[in-house]
Amino acid sequence: MNNYKPTIALVTGASRGAGKGIALGLGDHGMTVYVTGRSTSSTDSPFGGTVAETAALITKAGGKGIPVICDHEKPDEIQRLMEQIDREQGRLDILHNNVTHIHDELITPLPFYRRSVDLVKILDVGLKSAYYACYYAAPLFLRQKKGLIAFSSSFGSACYMHGPAYGAQKAGVDKLAADMAVDFENEGVCCVSIWMGPLRTERFAKAIQERPEQYAQFAEIVETPQFTGDILRAIANDPNNMRLSGKTLIGAEIALEYGLKDRTGRQPPSYRDSLGEPRIAHPARVY
Repeated sequence: MNNYKPTIALVTGASRGAGKGIALGLGDHGMTVYVTGRSTSSTDSPFGGTVAETAALITKAGGKGIPVICDHEKPDEIQRLMEQIDREQGRLDILHNNVTHIHDELITPLPFYRRSVDLVKILDVGLKSAYYACYYAAPLFLRQKKGLIAFSSSFGSACYMHGPAYGAQKAGVDKLAADMAVDFENEGVCCVSIWMGPLRTERFAKAIQERPEQYAQFAEIVETPQFTGDILRAIANDPNNMRLSGKTLIGAEIALEYGLKDRTGRQPPSYRDSLGEPRIAHPARVY
């Protein structure tokens, strides 16, 4: 697609946290950003935030924020979301799958069998929901023969982090990116999973309060979520981004390639040596 310029994005799970920051990062560059979530009131979560508030901040920053209430545990609502974007915009340039279920016991230092079984919901809202979003967004990408599909992931895909449910979800979205890249390889659609470092979010602030011995050491080096938004925009604008398709990328490392720093002016560290490295896909294909 000659002179292709990405202008329409969707960030799922953007009422607060990583999704909110990523959406704001894209909106800062003047993009139209659809933001989804279930929160209609700031009291819906102890961390506050709604999709309407995020959308308003995007518009204030110079982009166009469009809030959509969507329960990503319900495939029919995800399908209607994609139909709305198609109807209103006729295109989608960036789909960032961020929505996930974060249980209050996620960072409790206990084995999985001594925590709530409800932690398994991260596989419904975080893994299955991402599959559905990509499935129902595929017709838009295929029609324009261009686009970026990305997933929020972390080093928990490689090392033990927050228990097996969290790790399985992160490893799962890495594999979605790898295998969807195979299916999209002749369609101009780049699929990547991005390992973010510790993020400066509302939940991180609470974690520092509750477990300072574990998290205070990261306080000066955490990434802003907007950093990942900047990375997504750089990948989407890269005419040679198909070289990245199928890969799990460490955000801090790909940012160096694109000459990006965090909004704080710092260059976030990689953590590759201390927390692990992305899986390398085997070239075999079995149909």
